[in-house]
Amino acid sequence: MLEEAEEIGRRARRARLRLGMAQADLAVALGKSQGWVSKMERGLIEIDRVGLLNLLASELHIHPNDLIGRPYNSSPGENQWQVAASSILRELRRYDLTPVFAGTPRPARQLWQETTRLHRLRDAAANVAIMEVLPDLLREARALAEVCTGHEREEAFSIYAVCCKFAHTAAHALGHPELVTMSCERAAWSARLSGDPVMPAVADWMRVWDMWATADWEDAITLSDKAIRSVQEGYDQAEPLAVRAWGALQLRAAVSAARGNLRSEAEDRIAHAKAAADRLAEYAGPPVYDRHSLTFSPGNVQIHAISVALEMREQRRALAIHRRTSPEMIASLPSSRQGHHHMELARAWLWDGNRDTALAELEKAERIAPQLIRNHPIARSTLRSIVYAERASTREKLRRMSDRFHLDG
Repeated sequence: MLEEAEEIGRRARRARLRLGMAQADLAVALGKSQGWVSKMERGLIEIDRVGLLNLLASELHIHPNDLIGRPYNSSPGENQWQVAASSILRELRRYDLTPVFAGTPRPARQLWQETTRLHRLRDAAANVAIMEVLPDLLREARALAEVCTGHEREEAFSIYAVCCKFAHTAAHALGHPELVTMSCERAAWSARLSGDPVMPAVADWMRVWDMWATADWEDAITLSDKAIRSVQEGYDQAEPLAVRAWGALQLRAAVSAARGNLRSEAEDRIAHAKAAADRLAEYAGPPVYDRHSLTFSPGNVQIHAISVALEMREQRRALAIHRRTSPEMIASLPSSRQGHHHMELARAWLWDGNRDTALAELEKAERIAPQLIRNHPIARSTLRSIVYAERASTREKLRRMSDRFHLDG
């Protein structure tokens, strides 16, 4: 892992030379100096922001995963998830063919119960387990849509779309770009057939995430607004599922704006998301099942505000927001979000010069969501930075001590 930064730099250099691009031209495109590009290509600089990683990959016309080498090399046992990913792709490719399903598919209400297991796995950041569950559930939902009509058929397509969303999330976390793309496409297809007024907005929420890979920040904001408009009536009427989607889309737009260096836009979107969270908290009706699997709450808004500050390289602001956020609010979040949050805090403390606290936060993140953190490029970049800094510090201490001992004399 300690050689990853050097290998990333070599990949960047090869891609740049393949395009016939000078270091100076790449530097201008990135808003950096030629010296920065030179150091990056030699593995001397960590690419420690997702927005920067995606922008670099976009300028080099390669996928971010190709730049950082994801999926990362693991043991044979840890690589078994790719077998399940292939099965999911097979189901998604034959989406408009007669399903191959033995027996009679269960009714939609029972299949919705199956998705609650996926929710629990998502909350635990158990992405490999999600991959293993999905092939059979996708196949059965598609079979149900084939044999039913009316509302039951629409519900079958809703279940299929939600399964695509779970595949999309797991594929992002594990680093499988082909599955990311296809699950997003199939989610949009099935959402249109679902009869669910919010589901197309959820599919757009997924597409915004994919636009980040190519650093299309303005398009991501435009698409977020398109999806927001599609659920605006439900939001105005305080329908919980519409409010949840509206708020989640505002958070997507906030991150997009931050990565595009649109500070005021990012802050406005966070404010809109907070208003949506307040509206959701005011809901006094019967419990509503989160069928779209959108994690949206006041705590989620707070940790997004921290992420937005970090994308704009404002670690002190991020830490100030953290200090104003109650531990109970963070503890109420799913493990997947908690793990991501502590990973972000590790980066903030590292940038603020506190390596010990940064390492403690990174260890906490790994304990909470090991699969997510071990496969996240920012977590790996943060850990490498801590290790390199510790090595440099030790070397300097040894040099000073050697001077005092006159070892060179």
